[in-house]
Amino acid sequence: MSTQPDTPIELAVVVPAHDEADYLDDSVTDIVEGLRERDRSFAVSIIENGSTDGTPDLARSLAERYPEVDASTLPDADYGAALRHGLLETKGRFVVTFDVDYFSLEFLDRALAALEDDPMLAIVMASKRSPDADDRRPWTRRAVTATFSTLLRVGFGLRVSDTHGMKALRRSAVVPLAQACASGEDLFDTELIIRAERAGLGVTALGVAVEERRPSRTPVISRVPPHAHRSGPSAPPSGWAETKSGRIRYFLKAKTTTNPGSP
Repeated sequence: MSTQPDTPIELAVVVPAHDEADYLDDSVTDIVEGLRERDRSFAVSIIENGSTDGTPDLARSLAERYPEVDASTLPDADYGAALRHGLLETKGRFVVTFDVDYFSLEFLDRALAALEDDPMLAIVMASKRSPDADDRRPWTRRAVTATFSTLLRVGFGLRVSDTHGMKALRRSAVVPLAQACASGEDLFDTELIIRAERAGLGVTALGVAVEERRPSRTPVISRVPPHAHRSGPSAPPSGWAETKSGRIRYFLKAKTTTNPGSP
């Protein structure tokens, strides 16, 4: 199995993988072959997490096939934990996060160019909500994205138009924020973006074309912070929320904070 080099590389691509035996081989092959056509040193990290199919073996096989690929395994199925692990363990100057069923080398090129042109920029999101986006998903998914984005903008002051999906990051700027993040599953990247904005880091979004390769496997409710505005005796304690996996640390506390980097 290949391992990431000790010396920094220019680009690290993090790919979480849970029960992705049907898609992982084709996706990683497309990513590796596409990146080989670009003039950048790179590594691809597959972060397998809690799979019950052949994904772990397939990830190891891909790491043996491609010298640029590394495979790690986490015991539990947790998308956010996989993203966090990949971001903290990679050696790249820039880090791009792809999903097995949602990636774009065209976005990667545009996002890296933006990061290189503006040293104050820390995160470039692939937005499904910006004016130049082309969101071809079913209307139900588009409605959920719009609702979630509105909740974050109105309730928590989020300025960027999207938080889920592909993103390019300046690793040196975001690692301290990722280390501080308390959320896992589908809230990790939302917490990371909010922390970045509150810390005064540059965050922007590029519109992308979005077309699902398969129906979403993530329940809609897991992407919306539950009980965010509930009050009264039934409200959860301050700083906490309930999710399908039980209570987790709830980071979306208020618009104002004494430390911008600490939601």
